[in-house]
Amino acid sequence: MGEIETRLKDLGLDLPVPPLAVANYVPFVVAGDLVFVSGQLPLEGGKLVVTGKLGDTVTVEDGVRAARLCALNLLAQAKAAAGGDWTRVRRLVRLTGHIACTAAFTDQPKVMNGASDLMVAVLGEAGRHARVAVGAPALPLDATVEIEGIFQLG
Repeated sequence: MGEIETRLKDLGLDLPVPPLAVANYVPFVVAGDLVFVSGQLPLEGGKLVVTGKLGDTVTVEDGVRAARLCALNLLAQAKAAAGGDWTRVRRLVRLTGHIACTAAFTDQPKVMNGASDLMVAVLGEAGRHARVAVGAPALPLDATVEIEGIFQLG
């Protein structure tokens, strides 16, 4: 078992099957040694599990959970892009998070920490990344969080 698989197991996490695209796009694009992963929603077992807006009906804790689920789906896509070989995933370069929230909500970084913390826990130092966390008035399917990522392959 590889290092990343061991870390996932130690965290009690199972990598999901990479979600399929639901419209006219692809889940990821490999360009040179970079993988651009399309925005991932908080899916668990193929179902959207966290909906609504932060600052309204969704707590920061639920937002963090949503961000973690997005991160797991990003990891599944990165592994798929690497042909199933974790040793090819050299690092996470950047995450961009969109958080559905009210205009007064300003804790987007706390929500994004759910994804950032998971990436470091799973990928180690290779999981440290640049990031953006922005608020949005609405996201597809009323999702609470959508996160896209850029990974480097080796």
